[in-house]
Order: sequence, then structure tokens, then C-alpha cells
Amino acid sequence: MDQYTAEKLKSIVGTQNFFDSKEDKLVYSYDGTPVYQQLPEAVLFPQDEEQISQILKLANQEKFNVVPRGSGTGLSGGSIPVENSVVVVMTRWNKILEVDGDNLTAWVQPGVVTGALQKEVEKLGLFYPPDPGSLNVCTIGGNVANNAGGLRGLKYGVTKNYVLGIEMILPNGELLKAGGKNMKDVAGYNLRDFIIGSEGTLGIVTKVLLKLIPKPSQAITLLIYFDKLVDAGKTVSDIIASHIVPSMMEFLDNTTINCVEDYTHIGLPRKSEAILLVEVDGRGAEVQEDAELIRKIAVKNNASALKGAANEAEANVLKTARRSAFSALARRMPTTILEDATVPRSELPVMIERVAKAAKMFDVMIGNFGHAGDGNLHPTCLTDERDSKALERVHKAFDFIFNEAIKLGGTITGEHGTGLAKKHFLEQVAGPAGVDMMKKIKLAIDHNNILNPGKIFTISPKCEGHMPTKREQIKDFHV
Repeated sequence: MDQYTAEKLKSIVGTQNFFDSKEDKLVYSYDGTPVYQQLPEAVLFPQDEEQISQILKLANQEKFNVVPRGSGTGLSGGSIPVENSVVVVMTRWNKILEVDGDNLTAWVQPGVVTGALQKEVEKLGLFYPPDPGSLNVCTIGGNVANNAGGLRGLKYGVTKNYVLGIEMILPNGELLKAGGKNMKDVAGYNLRDFIIGSEGTLGIVTKVLLKLIPKPSQAITLLIYFDKLVDAGKTVSDIIASHIVPSMMEFLDNTTINCVEDYTHIGLPRKSEAILLVEVDGRGAEVQEDAELIRKIAVKNNASALKGAANEAEANVLKTARRSAFSALARRMPTTILEDATVPRSELPVMIERVAKAAKMFDVMIGNFGHAGDGNLHPTCLTDERDSKALERVHKAFDFIFNEAIKLGGTITGEHGTGLAKKHFLEQVAGPAGVDMMKKIKLAIDHNNILNPGKIFTISPKCEGHMPTKREQIKDFHV
């Protein structure tokens, strides 16, 4: 970045909100995705909408790129800087602006942490259901960018089901307002849903209107152990077929069980091939009836043991163990690559077997866990990126897994996004016409392709380039 551009950016955000030392840039050169890394030209913390607008207008004039960023917990490389880019960090935009009990809505800034929002509205007897595994760190803006899911997705849906309105700055610097508190509104194109899941390529979100619901008055949490993987898969299918809709139905395989037990020491059975964490919630006797039917289905499918949480505190311990799966697996090897292949729920038992097959075929260690109720698995490969041959086997294993998911009518990502990591698979899912349409939409809104270019798909060669590995970036770095 030339001195003129740097000085202009400082004049926009203030010198106290402009960082370009190598130490500062290194912090924002990666996200939760391993392997990829790129140093930005500078890191900016804008204070208001006008500053964001001026940054984007300057980017169009001076032809540099802008990459929006929240907490950096993304797992597809969506917030990794690209060549000739500045990172716009939104974590300081962390205010809950309004909770409207009459309309069951909340206006929030994009930097609000998901778990913090949940705690605040639950004090009022309200409920914000989306709960990504990183809910105590990830932000609402990032959730919107990737249409994040979570443990409660089976019953309650994902982020898009709770976004009523969005305000964001477009790539040309204009403010866009889409949606509102109306429960019905079909005036023109549904721009709100169009923006959700666009991974920061169409604008920088500055404000989000979220739908809230009444908090369930009762919940029952069950932990079910299986000696055989196939029995766990069959139990999931039978629960869904029985017309029960659990609020949560999570799966952990043996590798994940042992890593979680090493990490949490809560007494998980190390010899079990699989565990299901199931929760039903709601009001009245139906909750108890659903829990009892789930117990019967599990016993019929050879469950080796079944444990019910005695109280909310114990239920939270069990759920925390599930949410710690990624962290627990990451302790085993230097590099942890977590993906999210998703298939129709009826194909889940088959997909679980295909993931196990990939581990054997390519001689890699894979821990598998995920949202069994909605067919969203998280095969997680434990490896060492410094070993090029091992990394090559990992890529082949994931190629196999994604291709098998597509054959089963599935998709390459259920909640993490396409980003950098999976864009080469996009055409297999969306088709050439679909990808072409996405590119045309992008360029119609972002004429100069300055906002998070190279994510989801590639338009210009300058955005593709070589994305250095962490090792290549760090080897020449000295504090």
C-alpha cells in the first residue's frame, strides 16, 4: 500500500484505529481455517457507517481490496485477507441496541457475541435459538455472513430463519436497508435473504434485526452410548421417522469421544463407537413423552447405555462437552482441518460409513461428529501441515468425502460457508449456470470486485494467486 492511501485511511478512521505494523497484521492474517494465511496491508477499526462508506469509496478509487472480519472463528477461510487488502474489523460494534418485547425482536450490531445475546434475552424469558459451536466467541455479523447453524438447527432452524432485517454498506459506499419488523412483506426482491450467507462479498453489515421466540419452559437431555456406529445412525433415522423433532441431536464417533474425554474428564465411555446427545424441549407433558419414545428407540437399536441429565447444570455439562469437540480434537495433532459435509437425513448412516472409509483409504486420522438430526457432519482431520505427503493424503480424503456427499444428494457445506477452502467444489453443487449467475450478481453490485474477492468463486486472476501457508508466512517473521 502506498503512503498516500495509508494516510487517507488514517484520516478516515483516525490513527488510533489504523494498524500496519507486522505484529498487528499477523494477528489478522488467519482465521479458524488451518493452512491458509495472508498478511493484509493494514487493519482498520471503523467507528461508524460513514467511515465504512469512505473506506469502500477509497478502495474503488485506489483499487485495493477490503475484507470484513468479526471474531475470525470462520472455518472456510472467508475472513482471510487477500492480496492488496485491508481488513475491516467489526468486533467493537458490539451493542444490543434494542430488545422489543412487544414484537419479539432485537436490533443488534454485528460485533455482538452470539452467546452474550442469548444470555441477555433469556433474562427476559425470550429465546434466540441459533447456537454455533463457537457461540461464546463468534459474532452475529459472522453468523449472518455464513448463515451459521448450530446444535439446535434440527428443530429451530439456522441464522436465516431469525433475521428480519439488515442494514449494510454496499461496495460503492451506499447504505442499504432491507427487511423490518413486519411479519409479512413481499415488496420487491427479498434482499435480506439474498445477503445472508454471502460471506462478506456483497457488503459490510452494520446492523441486524433478529427474531426472538418465547423460551421453552422444559427440556430433557439424554446421552446415548452405542457399541456400533451403524446402530447410532439407525437410531437417528428412526427418531426422525417417528415424527419427533428434538431440539438437539448430536453425534460423536470414537475418536472424538476419546479426545473430548481427555479434554473434559466427564466420564465418557472410551470404548463406545458412537454417542448421541439428544435434547427435547417445549411445554407440558409432550416433552416427557418424546423423551420416553426416544429411550425406547435407542434400546431397540442396541444402545449399550443411556443417561439422562438430572438438572439443567448437568445438561449444560453434556452440551459443553459436545461444543468442545473441535477444541478437544485440535489438541491431538498440530493441524486440525474441520469440514461440514451435509447429506439428506435419510443418508446419514451411509455418510458416516463413507467418512470412516475415507480415513482407512487414505491413511489419515479423522474424528467425526456433528448435527446428526439435520445430516450435517463435521469430519475433522488431525494432521501436520509441515508434512507435505500427509497433507496431500488429507486433501484426497476430503475430495473423496465431498464427492460422496454430492453423490448422496448432499452438499459441500451446511453452515461453514464456501470461502477459500471449498470453492473448487462449488460448480459440482450449483452447476455452471448457477456459478455464472453468482458471478454476475457479484459484479453487478461490486463493479471493481474490491469486497472480499476470491471467496466463494474467483472472478479475477489477481484474487486467485498463491495463498501462502502459515509456515511460509511465519518463517520470515521476527518480533
